[in-house]
Amino acid sequence: MVGADTAWIIVATALVLFMTLPGLALFYGGLVRARNVLSVFMQCFSIACLMSLLWLAAGYSIAFGEGNAFWGGLDKAFLSGVTADSLSGTIPEVLFFAFQMTFAIITPALIVGAYVERISFGFVLLFSSLWMLLCYAPVAHWIWGGGLLAGAEWSLFEDGVNDFAGGIVVHQTAGIAALILAAMLGPRKTMKVPPHNPGMVMIGAAMLWVGWFGFNGGSQLAADGGAAMALTVTHISAATASLTWAAWEKIRYGKASLVGMVTGTIAGLASITPASGSVGPVEAMLIGGVAGVMCHELCSLVKHGLKIDDTLDVFAVHGVGGMFGIVMLAVFGHASWTAQLGGLAVVGVWTAVTTTIIILVVKAVVPLRVNAEDETNGLDLSSHGERAYDMSS
Repeated sequence: MVGADTAWIIVATALVLFMTLPGLALFYGGLVRARNVLSVFMQCFSIACLMSLLWLAAGYSIAFGEGNAFWGGLDKAFLSGVTADSLSGTIPEVLFFAFQMTFAIITPALIVGAYVERISFGFVLLFSSLWMLLCYAPVAHWIWGGGLLAGAEWSLFEDGVNDFAGGIVVHQTAGIAALILAAMLGPRKTMKVPPHNPGMVMIGAAMLWVGWFGFNGGSQLAADGGAAMALTVTHISAATASLTWAAWEKIRYGKASLVGMVTGTIAGLASITPASGSVGPVEAMLIGGVAGVMCHELCSLVKHGLKIDDTLDVFAVHGVGGMFGIVMLAVFGHASWTAQLGGLAVVGVWTAVTTTIIILVVKAVVPLRVNAEDETNGLDLSSHGERAYDMSS
């Protein structure tokens, strides 16, 4: 099975990168005003490039080096000691590096949705870099690298946190960081503007759905029945959440929108992510069914209750969805309540503290927000000197 495992993870790696480029870029790009779509593409593309190099330089070693309970150290910086023949389980370690690199790309890219249309490009690059290295990589080590929350000899919890593909590592960290950054950044000057291209949103969501098969199915790190089940339950949860979001929207507002339905898709995908290695199809259907309604309501709570302009609902969809999946593992008896809730608490505090510190440090070096005129004119032209559409034709 070694060859089959390797072949599958090569495909899964490509699928997870496909989630960010072009999936997430199109999903987010369609949701903003026409004058900001290229800035969203630029942010997603730049993050993908920059995180790749930083993952090589230090991120992989911090997350998956030997190290100690808190971090993996720097012994594997720049893949030191890793050759084409080195193995991680049944696959080449360099492939495991590449697969995990795509996770390190999409996690800070998810945060983009919280700050679109008003943030300075320099801040995006510096914040994303420090956040991936200082927040994401340590948490990955704690749960996936044998560290603080993994159930190893030095773990806080005997059973270890059950987070198959990133309910905590990816979605909780990105969601909390998004909420804090949106709060510190302040709301857009123009908020009540509909998505400029719902069709683009749907195309991006569809790409994310397909790519998520690599995200969750690939996390089995083998071509076996476990990967097949993870893929299947991922699909079931996404389908169910799409329908419940649309149905709830119809009940609440009289119409079910395309943008709403595909946002429900993402809520179902985020919610099943941590549980996809443990649950069956019926449990997945229950997770997706609740997620569609719950995440819909959280979108309103964040914007209207908390008065935080998390522009594209990163916390409500990804953060809440991922945390919900973590809790449901305990509800269904696939993990201990102590480990699951403890893991959420530890990582929640760590993410909140490190994110706040990073924002304060970075904003002292580069501007956090563009000026009012640039925001009004749109970031495509003011930050990048380009327009997505020729308005004269």
